Amino acid sequence: MSKSEAMIVAAQAEAAEAGALILQAGGNAVDAAVACALVQGVVDPLMTGIAGFGSASIYLPSRKVHKYLDFHAPAPAAARPEMWQHLIEGEARDGYGFILKGKVNDIGYQSICVPASLKAYFEAHSKFGVLPWRDVVSPAIDWAERGWMVRPHVELFWSDPGTMGRASVVERLSYTPSGRKLYCRENGTPKRVGDLVRNPEYARTLRLIAEGGADVFYKGELGQRIASDMRKHGGLITAEDLASYEPQWLDPLRGSYRGFDITTNNPPGGGLMLVEMLNILEHFDLAGIGHNSAEYIRIVCEAMKCATVDKDQSIGDPAFVDVPIEKLASKEYAAEVAKRIVSRRKIDVPRFNSGFPSKDTTHVSVVDRDGNCVSMTHSLGMPSGVITDGLGFFYNGCMAVFDPRPGRAGSIAPGKSRFTSVCPSIIFRDRKPYLVIGAPGATQIAMGVLQAILNVLDFGMTMTEAVSAARFSATSNAIDVTNRIVHGTTRQLEAEGYEVIRSPYTFGFAAVHGIRIDGTRLDGGADPGHDGIALAI
Repeated sequence: MSKSEAMIVAAQAEAAEAGALILQAGGNAVDAAVACALVQGVVDPLMTGIAGFGSASIYLPSRKVHKYLDFHAPAPAAARPEMWQHLIEGEARDGYGFILKGKVNDIGYQSICVPASLKAYFEAHSKFGVLPWRDVVSPAIDWAERGWMVRPHVELFWSDPGTMGRASVVERLSYTPSGRKLYCRENGTPKRVGDLVRNPEYARTLRLIAEGGADVFYKGELGQRIASDMRKHGGLITAEDLASYEPQWLDPLRGSYRGFDITTNNPPGGGLMLVEMLNILEHFDLAGIGHNSAEYIRIVCEAMKCATVDKDQSIGDPAFVDVPIEKLASKEYAAEVAKRIVSRRKIDVPRFNSGFPSKDTTHVSVVDRDGNCVSMTHSLGMPSGVITDGLGFFYNGCMAVFDPRPGRAGSIAPGKSRFTSVCPSIIFRDRKPYLVIGAPGATQIAMGVLQAILNVLDFGMTMTEAVSAARFSATSNAIDVTNRIVHGTTRQLEAEGYEVIRSPYTFGFAAVHGIRIDGTRLDGGADPGHDGIALAI
């Protein structure tokens, strides 16, 4: 814990440092978050980037601003609900996407939704930043030019062999000649810890963006090159898709938990799941039950399962789906679910077919000297593997998580955004920010953020302790645990009839990064399962 005027926490040390330097140069939380995000796209290129998507909470008390900038990547106008129905092979056990013949939704040009991140970064900065745009982009240009070293978590992700028929990360890295040149050794294997990655082509792209803003990407020179490449390779995205994209400014989704006020993002983001789970768990004396005891894990996992079922059935893009927000966020509905959990009735999570998702997202939390707060989670989904020759960045692979069966909440539709578990959140105590928090982790994001919030609010942990504690998850009928949940506990769960699946990793189920604001003291926690840091300014 440290006394400081400002703090930034991110999953990559290079990106956190870039944001910290922006704060030191007089930038505010928005400037720092955007600079950090742009560097994250350089030094963690499969996790996020300018052609990705995400959601950001922006709280500026002196301007009476508390908004969510939601930049979920929409399906291209050429997409159709039935286009892949005949190709279905299965659904991931935890609900993170579908497996199709030929992997057309998973890798390659047809897997790409309309890039959203750069437009959101630029719009956030245009509205609320204080430093010049070129100064905010400059650190990313520097890192792309001089190069960065592959870190342990980057190597871990790059070695992912793929599961349930999904493309391996090596396939994604080497899908295009540009990817092979940038991220693979001469023998075709991914670069290893300590190997240097330089990306001068991306530096040139970022220079164009630094001078021309987002329009050069969405309507100008870069957009023309993108549209041409898509046409050439059978992609769905057109110049019209790029030119018409706009992020959304929304009021927060609000909830409460034991006297704390919860603000989070709206559907198709994961905030509604977070509010629903907190409402359910408010009915239990979690501190009395005991942290990570068998009964604690059972109760929290049943809440997770309920939220997962509701997500699968009802949560999608509100422009296309009538999402029952009032019901799912209500205390009355939570009370009914809590009664079921007390009676020890197991909630069933149906799956079309039964893998485990890759954690292909990243996060930044910032608090500046004026009390401005930003929590931003942004991603590529499972990246498409596509790099347009000469541009230097990966496109998202967001089509993979759409449901290829028509008539469902997550079905494909032109202009529709798919559900994402990202839930950057700010928790208030006595009307003042107390936690600025979020996480990467695919469909596990809300589950990881939930546990870190409980660790602070119910168990009095510091932010570092909260993000470091052993986690578990239930996004199917099984309970997944990291290897730091002791075997004696999981044997008790198995005796109650639960299938428990033990991960060999000691960290997992999202990678939570947050800041706790305790009066004048800022307490930052960077999940030790990743390579990030918390920096006090």
